[in-house]
Amino acid sequence: MTNQVLIGIAAALGACSIGLLGLLAVIVRRSGRRADERVGDVVRAVESRMDELAGELAGAVARADEEGRRSRFLGEIAGTIDLDEVLARTVEGAAETLRADAALVRLEGGEGDPIVATYGLAGDGADPVTGPPDGTRVRAVEVSYSYSTELEDEDSLIHRALAVPLQSEGAVIGYLSVYTRDGARRFDSADVRRLEELAHRAGPALENAQRFREARQLADLDALTGLHNRRFFHETLARESARAHRYGRKLSLVVFDLDDFKDVNDRIGHLAGDAVLAEAAERIRAVTRSADVACRVGGDEFAVIVPESGIEQAGQLFTRVQSALSGRPIGRAGRLHISAGLAELAPDDDSISFFERADQALLRAKEAGKGRSIAAGA
Repeated sequence: MTNQVLIGIAAALGACSIGLLGLLAVIVRRSGRRADERVGDVVRAVESRMDELAGELAGAVARADEEGRRSRFLGEIAGTIDLDEVLARTVEGAAETLRADAALVRLEGGEGDPIVATYGLAGDGADPVTGPPDGTRVRAVEVSYSYSTELEDEDSLIHRALAVPLQSEGAVIGYLSVYTRDGARRFDSADVRRLEELAHRAGPALENAQRFREARQLADLDALTGLHNRRFFHETLARESARAHRYGRKLSLVVFDLDDFKDVNDRIGHLAGDAVLAEAAERIRAVTRSADVACRVGGDEFAVIVPESGIEQAGQLFTRVQSALSGRPIGRAGRLHISAGLAELAPDDDSISFFERADQALLRAKEAGKGRSIAAGA
C-alpha cells in the first residue's frame, strides 16, 4: 500500500467526519427537540463510519509495514555473498515475515554434509522439514506435532511447521521451514505464498554464496597436501593474534620442517618426495585438534596455529606430530623426524613478529642437532 493511498484514506476519514458533523448541526437548527432521535442516529452513523475508516487505515498501515519489512529482507538477502550472512538473514526474514517463532534452512552441501542454519531453535540436533521420502517435488509441506504426554513446559514446544523448497536454476537445493509454538496457529495459503516469495529470492543467493565459499576454500588450500596454504596461514595468524590481544586470550604457534628432507628428495626423487609430503600432511592433520589451523608454509616447512593455548600445549602438539611421523615409515623415505620452533603470543607481538620469533626458534633447533623443539625466548 503506497503512502498516497494512506494519505487518501486519512483525508476521507477527516472529510467524512466534518461532513456528517455539519449535517448534524443543520438538523439541530431546523428541528429543535424533535431532532433528538435523528441526532442520535446521525451520531451513531458518524461513529460507525469513522470506525470503519479507522480500521481501513490501520489495516493499510499494517500492510505497508509488512511490505516494507519483506522488501528490506529480500534486499538484504541479495546484498551479500557471505554464506553465513545470507543464511542468517534468510531464517530471520522468514520468521519475521510469517510472524513465526522459529525458522530453519537446510542447504544441501554437495559432497559434504548439509548446511543447517536456525533462528529461534537450538542449532544442534534441529530436525528440518523436507519433502516426501520418494523425492516427489512439492510446492509446500505442512507438519503438525502431537505430544504423547502432558509436559510442564508445553508452551516451548513446536506445534506446527511449514516448509517450501529452495530452488536455483530449476533444481531443489534445500528447504526453508518456519515453526510456531502456538497450538491454535494454522498456516494458510497466504503464508505459503509469502514463504515461497522469500525462498524464490533466497535460493539463488544461497547457492551463489555457497559456490563462493567453496571456491574460496579451494583457493586457501595447498594443492599437494590439502593443508591450508601460506597466504591463508598469514591471514589467519593476523586475525587470531588480533583476537587474542582483544580478549586477553592465549595463542601459540608451532613452526617445523622435516629434517634432512633434501636428502630424501635426492635419494627417492621429487615425485616420490611429493608423495611423502602428502602422507606427512595426513599424519599432521590426524594429531591436531579441530580448532588448530595446520598449514604448509613452503617446501617441507609447516606451521600450526594453536588457539586458546600456551607454550606448554604447543610443546605437546610437537610431541604428537613427532610421534606420528617417526612412529612408522613413510614409503621409501622411512621414518621422518622434525625440528620445531615454538612461540606464545607476547603482549607486544603482532602477527609478523610472532611468526618471526617462532621461525628463529626453529633455526636454533636445527643448529642444536635437529629432531627437537625450542621455545622462543628459551
